[in-house]
Amino acid sequence: MTYELEFLGWGTDLGHAFSVVLSQSSLPLVPGRVVRQARGLLSVQTSERVLLARTAGRLLHEAPGAEALPTIGDWVALQIPAGEGEALLHAVLPRRSVLMRREAGSERDGQLIAANLDVVFLVAGLDDNYNPRRIERALAVAWNSGAAPVVVLSKADLHPEVSERVLEVEALAPGVPVVALSSHTGEGVEALRSLLPAGKTGALLGSSGVGKSTLVNRLMGEELLATQAVRGEDSKGRHTTTHRELFVLPGGGLLIDGPGMRELGLWGEEEGIDHAFADILALAGGCRFSDCQHRSEPGCAVHEAVAAGELPRARLDSFDRLRREQAYVARQTDAAAQREHKRFERNLSRAAYEGVRFKRRGG
Repeated sequence: MTYELEFLGWGTDLGHAFSVVLSQSSLPLVPGRVVRQARGLLSVQTSERVLLARTAGRLLHEAPGAEALPTIGDWVALQIPAGEGEALLHAVLPRRSVLMRREAGSERDGQLIAANLDVVFLVAGLDDNYNPRRIERALAVAWNSGAAPVVVLSKADLHPEVSERVLEVEALAPGVPVVALSSHTGEGVEALRSLLPAGKTGALLGSSGVGKSTLVNRLMGEELLATQAVRGEDSKGRHTTTHRELFVLPGGGLLIDGPGMRELGLWGEEEGIDHAFADILALAGGCRFSDCQHRSEPGCAVHEAVAAGELPRARLDSFDRLRREQAYVARQTDAAAQREHKRFERNLSRAAYEGVRFKRRGG
């Protein structure tokens, strides 16, 4: 299928970045966007067709870490094969935004979810999946990406008091759009579609069973993705989607869907938490001490707001828990970086020593 690159989100900033890459290479490179990622295999859409692509060895070796390697949504420079075979991906163009989480089971490694997003749709089901604390965590992760978050309350047909849930989420996500919808009845689907105009890219983020694949099918107008019912005993979803894919919606919006995530570990700076809990930070401005931790310090305006019923205790506990988690991850990441730097210096010293010894032997 052919597409104008602008239809896929291309802009003058990407055009300039690609021209720089092209000027530094003797290869006949073309731009494209990663539209599918499955078990390490990438599919890239150029203006003319979709190509299977593998990352060039030089890019693999020179990348400072896994976060520098291509992921779904990335714009890349690739070399098209002369005949059949895979294209070679030689460069990742600068990202406008990048959605990451801490890799499951790791304390110091980040995992790429998607790149070059305009909107992150945080999907929570209005069944037993609904959890305000998880929504707060997801908001912190989304704000850190550089894209704008939107909270999507799916399965609105299963909840008798949808408006109450919307008001509750609006209170914990000030200024963030909240859309309640049902993919089965169609309620709210057009409201979500309006938040993703032509050329803009969104990604669905949520645990298994919240209805992400069903929503994609509804937006696309056809059954493209397999779906399964959640387990009745605990309302937990089954992992139906096993890959990440970018879809071009009727009307031109771009939407990325991927596997559900039960774990959503924080990654990056404190900025995401600051955005997600802007109300608490505003209250903190009235604390007696500038370094108040909002625990047992005298003159704490935040605790006064809790005592007065103006701030839910559970929200303050969530804020404190996420801050401590973020600080711990930052320490672990910094310690890992220091160990890597020391290892590099040892290797450099060893190489210098071997070079001197080689010269002394007359080599």
